[in-house]
Amino acid sequence: MYYYHYPYPQQPANPGYHYHYPITRQYPPVNVNVFTKSIKSYRLLMDQGSILLNRLGDEDFDVKLMAAAQQGNKVEVDKLMKTIGLRVPVETKYTPTGVTFELKTQPDPSSQMSCCTLTVHLRWGS
Repeated sequence: MYYYHYPYPQQPANPGYHYHYPITRQYPPVNVNVFTKSIKSYRLLMDQGSILLNRLGDEDFDVKLMAAAQQGNKVEVDKLMKTIGLRVPVETKYTPTGVTFELKTQPDPSSQMSCCTLTVHLRWGS
């Protein structure tokens, strides 16, 4: 329950001051359906993120990925990322000091919005 105080709550009650008036707020019933679907979708992203990290642990793959990124060859970077076989879209962004992978769930047909994004940022240079 919320109270409004006027003018100050520490003032003693006297006829010149207003008293505390309780204000109750009505909230709609809680609906966890969307949240539950988001959690399920995020579990998929975590699994896909684990597959990504396992592949990034392959030194030969890492050399090819870093060389393509260093040359600014986004087409080759995207091609290499497709060879991982992830079931969710991944967007790769890179700088000389690091790489970021954004894995997103497929948009919900009813809302056309993706519920979740897993961002993996890794440092690969100084």
